[in-house]
Amino acid sequence: MTRIKPSTPIEFAKPAKDVSDRIVGASQELTAQLVEALAKICPTTTDLADRLEHSRDWWPLAMHWSLAGKTARRAGAICRPTTTTQVSQVVGVCAKSSVPVTVAGGRSGVCGAAIPVFGGVVVDTTELSGVVGVDEKSGLVEVLPGTFGPDLENEINTKHKLSVGHFPQSFDISTVGGWIGSRGAGQFSTRYGKIDDMVAGLEVVLADGTIVNTGVEPAGSAGPNLTSLFIGSEGTLGIVTKVWLRAHPLPQCTKKMAFKFASFAAGVEAMRTAIRHGATPAVLRLYDARESKRSHGGENEQCTLIVLDEGTETIVDATCQVVREAALANAAIETESGLVDNWLAHRNDTSGLQILARRGFVIDTMEVAVKWSRIDRVAQAVKDAIMKVAGARSATCHISHSYIDGACVYFTFVAEPADQEIGSIEAKYDEIWNAAQESALQFGANLSHHHGVGINRAKYLKQALGPAHEILRSLKRALDPNDVLNPGKFALPSRHGDYEIG
Repeated sequence: MTRIKPSTPIEFAKPAKDVSDRIVGASQELTAQLVEALAKICPTTTDLADRLEHSRDWWPLAMHWSLAGKTARRAGAICRPTTTTQVSQVVGVCAKSSVPVTVAGGRSGVCGAAIPVFGGVVVDTTELSGVVGVDEKSGLVEVLPGTFGPDLENEINTKHKLSVGHFPQSFDISTVGGWIGSRGAGQFSTRYGKIDDMVAGLEVVLADGTIVNTGVEPAGSAGPNLTSLFIGSEGTLGIVTKVWLRAHPLPQCTKKMAFKFASFAAGVEAMRTAIRHGATPAVLRLYDARESKRSHGGENEQCTLIVLDEGTETIVDATCQVVREAALANAAIETESGLVDNWLAHRNDTSGLQILARRGFVIDTMEVAVKWSRIDRVAQAVKDAIMKVAGARSATCHISHSYIDGACVYFTFVAEPADQEIGSIEAKYDEIWNAAQESALQFGANLSHHHGVGINRAKYLKQALGPAHEILRSLKRALDPNDVLNPGKFALPSRHGDYEIG
């Protein structure tokens, strides 16, 4: 079977030899002896083009850097282990010399989490790939972290009639380890949950090379949930080397519906009512008027709700009936279900991002989670804050994931900087992000729903966590006292020094 490989987010505007780093400050240079030691453990390269590619991800700001002939921060070497033992040995060698180790898979993250801000070694997990085993009776899939989404689903669909049900927009270009590192959510999460709900257990290499297993038994209570400790840690507390995922039987049937509402608030109330009454369709997505018009031909400020559920027919029928009743109770007009098919056909298309970036526009998305009681206020406040920024051209949102107590509001913004100088682009990007994120936090949303923190959101983390940020700092000190694993992230001080964009 031909395995998927990482995808390049956008081209470099200059030959590799002319590409420079945009992130400056402390950097760890690798000795020839260290590289030689790593090469004895697993395939290791210092090829320039390879190092440049592994020093960026799909962060939209980093795309502008690429178009300006810059990478984020080049690594010194790329290691490609194929076993847990090799990962442990690589980390052990680096730990002895206090060399930073940043783990990377598909590098499809959009916040810069996989960027090695102090250089050092990047551990590429994509050769640590494949389904190891399946317990069909228990519905547990043992899989390696470098496995891409389609490779995982194709194998367990065809051989075992199972599905994990995790389908992020980055599905085609992201890996299991990346899902866990960013604490991701798939587009069917209202039925199947976030990755948190799917992970039964992990094998993890710690910062000193120790290998630990967090256990896969269901519903344990042997102290705090250690599996959760590493989900969302973005490779700062350990490197995931094996995963046990909960899987479901392939669905017997699929049903689709679509509705139009006179207002966003009416659509939100319909969603809330349905969810609170126990209806959890796989897809329940509400678009504001502008996104509805752009994607679904909405008119007269109508907002579109698309619904898809899958599973056992009896449960699907009941779920759709509850959703329909909630929609009609809020004056919805049921419309053609072909809107769902159109979304399914285009849901993973990211070509617009590259097109607008090449034209010099600043474009990005920001997703936050918020209580039902505050959704309308947060949605409007964030869009208003974005549009107050000079050069802002568009601010829209949709609700993409729903829970018993709230939902994810997903914003998209486009702005035009004063000129095409990289400094001007960065300034406009920061100005809009500051306006949007500060507004979201002020009106009661969290920092991030599923894109993680990375570099982009680190500056807001202390504000979002408050005194609890010290717990994160203590965990890092306890598990990684020498600051080896993905240093410089989560607004944590680093033994390696400081870095900045400059």
